[in-house]
Amino acid sequence: MALRIAPSILSADFANLERDIAKVADGDLLHVDVMDAHFVPNMTLGLPVVKRIAEVSPLPLDVHLMIDDPDHWAARYAEVGANSVTFHYEAAKDAVAIARDIRSLDARASVAIKPGTPAEAVFDLLPEVDMVLVMTVEPGFGGQAFMPEVLPKLGALREAAQQAGVDLWLQVDGGISLDTVADAVGAGADTLVAGSFVYHHHDPGSQVRALREAALAAQDHAR
Repeated sequence: MALRIAPSILSADFANLERDIAKVADGDLLHVDVMDAHFVPNMTLGLPVVKRIAEVSPLPLDVHLMIDDPDHWAARYAEVGANSVTFHYEAAKDAVAIARDIRSLDARASVAIKPGTPAEAVFDLLPEVDMVLVMTVEPGFGGQAFMPEVLPKLGALREAAQQAGVDLWLQVDGGISLDTVADAVGAGADTLVAGSFVYHHHDPGSQVRALREAALAAQDHAR
């Protein structure tokens, strides 16, 4: 199983985004959180900024929409250059239509679930998506404590995907660090988002490499 590290620019310096994005070029995906101060109690950036980030990023964009009305907005992020677009199950009116719209633009479709949402809620959606994001914190702010109690969802999703014959990525986002990565990988995560751990350090690139090394070691141990 391949492992992917997705540094999150939520913890980067928003006045120097291009500089800080370049510092994490050893990652696999660039995780970009879009928040609207409605679905979550925080606001970050929107479509024009994501478009510009796509133009300068050395990594494929993994855009996580924490917004109301993803039915209207999700495909637009694929149109401006996002390689993967994640929408929240809890905010979607027609999740199947959203996923199909994203895929029609040659981007990967992903659905996210909050800590209180059971994995079973998205089982029927698995053939329509390429990834499920299991939030390991309540969405909205970086720097929160990791919630290990949500990790059993990963195993349930992996089993459901295998039964459906779906090649599914499983992403975790929230509180990922050297202290938590082994638990996440051991539970089945293969795509790891890290913001504070990466950017609250003088050398973000070294943090990306350290996280990858720890994740690979945890994967080897789990075999």
